[in-house]
Amino acid sequence: MKVYVAGHKGMVGSAICRQLGEAPGVDLITRPRAELDLLDTNAVRDFFNQTKPEVMILAAAKVGGIHANNTYPADFIYENLQIQNNVIHEAHIAGADRLLFLGSSCIYPKFAQQPIREDELMNGALEATNEPYAIAKIAGIKMCESYNRQYGRDYRSVMPTNLYGPGDNFHPVNSHVVPALMRRFHEAKLRGEAQVEVWGSGAPMREFLFVDDMASASIFVMNLGKEIYSKYSSPMLSHINVGTGTDVTIRELATSIREVVGFSGEIVFNPSQPDGTPRKLLDVGKLSQMGWNFEVSLRDGLERTYKWFLENFNHL
Repeated sequence: MKVYVAGHKGMVGSAICRQLGEAPGVDLITRPRAELDLLDTNAVRDFFNQTKPEVMILAAAKVGGIHANNTYPADFIYENLQIQNNVIHEAHIAGADRLLFLGSSCIYPKFAQQPIREDELMNGALEATNEPYAIAKIAGIKMCESYNRQYGRDYRSVMPTNLYGPGDNFHPVNSHVVPALMRRFHEAKLRGEAQVEVWGSGAPMREFLFVDDMASASIFVMNLGKEIYSKYSSPMLSHINVGTGTDVTIRELATSIREVVGFSGEIVFNPSQPDGTPRKLLDVGKLSQMGWNFEVSLRDGLERTYKWFLENFNHL
């Protein structure tokens, strides 16, 4: 089976490739951006015509934390829409019946009922700080649903909670909360600083999933029989939540990361910075009923992530 993974150098894509690389009968296809620009429609079309993948996994996306989403909203909505349009449409043109689209839990309303079920989609206003990115991801879900309805394709979508792990983006400003805090505590420890500032009040609650668990869930959903998948989805509501079903406050997360890093100073919260959504916990009942559950605890995942960070710090 020929499987193309878009975004194979990213955190999630690389984890999926590691696991698919160990699976029997899988001919894994990847291309770096220097060889295939997913923003270029003609290049994507030519690539699919040449390689003819049977299954597509769309893990490529422009991603970032609150600061990046606030600073580059046009880039986030344009690049993500363009990547999705090219890969999903050209997969259809090339005759690929199976595709898995990776979205994000930010698709849900800011004040969605907790834990968030799949049918909360489009039931309220989005969080303003990442609305352009969320709209692009919603469009990807609806694009997959539309090609299924009109052309009988089997294009599925998984919506992960907040992800972290080896291969994450540890940029000091544009990264998500786990890598941002991990780097901040690490550098503060090296400099012997007495405290580390954390944006926001520390009160918001977040759910975190280790990237290897996300890869496992993605492959699990991709491989489900069509009849089983259809039992838990519908033509107008086809995406599946992926998470742990448990959450922690940002204060608790920061404390755990401080302990893992070994920083002995104080944590100071800055409530003048945005908190984002008050709580974002996914209802993962559908995926659990299908037969998949996470394996890596938050503490274990943080320790494994910090180990990778230390091994790769000089190259980040």
